[in-house]
Amino acid sequence: MTAKSQASIADAVATSWVTHMPRRLRPWLQLARLDRPIGTWLLYWPCVFGLVLGAAAEERRFTEWRDFAYLILFGIGALVMRGAGCTFNDIIDRKIDAAVARTRNRPVASGAISVTGALLFLAAQCLLGLLILLQLNWFAVWLGASSLLLVAAYPFMKRITWWPQAWLGLTFNWGALLGFAAQTGRIDTASLMLYAGLFFWTLGYDTIYAHQDKDDDALVGVKSTARLFGADSKKWILRFYAIAFTLILASGFTEHTGWPFGFVMLAAGAHLLWQVRALNIDDADNCLHIFRSNRETGALIAAAFALASWFG
Repeated sequence: MTAKSQASIADAVATSWVTHMPRRLRPWLQLARLDRPIGTWLLYWPCVFGLVLGAAAEERRFTEWRDFAYLILFGIGALVMRGAGCTFNDIIDRKIDAAVARTRNRPVASGAISVTGALLFLAAQCLLGLLILLQLNWFAVWLGASSLLLVAAYPFMKRITWWPQAWLGLTFNWGALLGFAAQTGRIDTASLMLYAGLFFWTLGYDTIYAHQDKDDDALVGVKSTARLFGADSKKWILRFYAIAFTLILASGFTEHTGWPFGFVMLAAGAHLLWQVRALNIDDADNCLHIFRSNRETGALIAAAFALASWFG
């Protein structure tokens, strides 16, 4: 079995704990991607960064009870809204997914869940997300609600631009602004620099992810930065990661996070360099492995912000 086919199967069937759940429940868990937590982590980490940076902007340490309550609240929100985004994306992309080897067995594309059922499931997830959002201040509520415009447009980007990864960067990192706003009731220069840095981080890791599907995407006419950059992808990813590292570092120093932040950020930067060095854009399994390693990148950045707050 080729590396490409292995990666395709890995994305097409329920894995891990989902295989032990009742058969009728499995397609719904897959639709929300609860068997594939990397997307939830990548949605959650920007929220964490924004929360800790917001505490720094308020000139206090990230140690109050509300800080840890926010971590839990945003974690649940990331899980729910990542599921809602995937559900919406699968409804819109059901015909494309059916034509791509890696995604043809997704619940809506395969017919395991009807479009009507998926829409009802989407509504339930959005309602739960709204209930979580309403626990924040009103500025944060309106800021969070505005992200739905980005979410709604995302599935169509791969049809009209070679840069759908850029739109994902705008969408997936909104939590950085939301976390900062939850703490401060505003956004400022540091939070915008953080958001911009995370945008370039996403450009890098989602280009890696897109290399899994580049052959099928070419056949069905789906655009991506993986296809746009081709053999030069590693150079572009390195550039994106370098910009991301610089902007995230600048956001922290703007709020006077100090040397603990910079020291741990060096580890995050080294991890990003390792990704580029280890990446093989023609090996789908390798691309998936490198993409998933961004969970650890996020953990390192979170550790940098946390240490800066606790010991800076």
